[in-house]
Amino acid sequence: MTQTQPSRLAMVPFVSVADMMRIVNDAGVPETIAAIADRIEDDFKRWESFDKVARVPSHSPEGVIELMPTSDGEYYGFKYVNGHPANMARGFQTVTAFGVLARVDNGYPVMLTEMTVLTALRTAAASVVAARHLAPRDARVMAMIGNGAQCEFQALGFHHCLGIEEVRLWDIDPAATEKAVRNLSGTGLTVTACSSAEEAIAGAQIVTTCTADKKQATILTDNMVGSGIHINAIGGDCPGKTELHRDILLRSDIFVEYPPQTRIEGEIQQLDADHPVTELWRVIDGQVPGRTGPGQITLFDSVGFATEDFSALRHVFAEMKRTGHYVDLDMLADPDDPRDLYGMVTRAAE
Repeated sequence: MTQTQPSRLAMVPFVSVADMMRIVNDAGVPETIAAIADRIEDDFKRWESFDKVARVPSHSPEGVIELMPTSDGEYYGFKYVNGHPANMARGFQTVTAFGVLARVDNGYPVMLTEMTVLTALRTAAASVVAARHLAPRDARVMAMIGNGAQCEFQALGFHHCLGIEEVRLWDIDPAATEKAVRNLSGTGLTVTACSSAEEAIAGAQIVTTCTADKKQATILTDNMVGSGIHINAIGGDCPGKTELHRDILLRSDIFVEYPPQTRIEGEIQQLDADHPVTELWRVIDGQVPGRTGPGQITLFDSVGFATEDFSALRHVFAEMKRTGHYVDLDMLADPDDPRDLYGMVTRAAE
């Protein structure tokens, strides 16, 4: 038999950027963030069932390229992602990503997907999960320091899932803030553009920092942070890149995803290697407390971890099958005789 058409087993569903936007818009951006947040929380509750390893980075003066793998024994997933802060000035995205979900039992991929949009959604979802357990229950005002690509997703996630009513925006680039104000109009949020980080933080119970520069910076100084707030620090994600003054960390109860990765890449790279931190999954699983009092400063030192991407991949896998928003790619060589790969190649020339 001459194999001229790919077999069913050779086809791998591919979720393109256009397909991802259809999937997200069919459900709604806030609703998608909420659904991914629920999956992340469920997966944190079975944390010990996952293979875990710090992501594999390749650093250059311009940025970083990383692989983020994990498995729960049934599925294996990974994300390829870059972070190049100078890209925007060159007409490129700062962050781009794609991902794969595969079966463990036979190693076959079951989905290839864009993850640039999906990473923004899952980052907002992970922030929501942490804030459910760490933020003041009566929080209604959030400050967003850094109004780039993540900003609107964070704001909408916190509005939809946690009841945030006002978001106060500041960015070193006024055009970024203007963009965010425009995009968030009509969402039900009160949106306030501010002229400084200090102004943005005034009256906020939750402060999210999300800046892009690959360097140590002091976005928040110690005197700017009062008691009782929750800090959602999501901008630091590689060695040498931080956003908070060290003294803020010393006053905070710090919660992290995976300590071996966060101690290298997160805000806590500024602290001694034995400085105590709490793994977020233990809070979600009920093993340790999260927020314990009104004066407590809680800090989610989030660098993003592979299990969160795995949760997002599984969400898209389910939605892809439900909506039909994907195309099949002929990705896998599948000869009639598994031992005769060469024969498949030569017969294709007939």
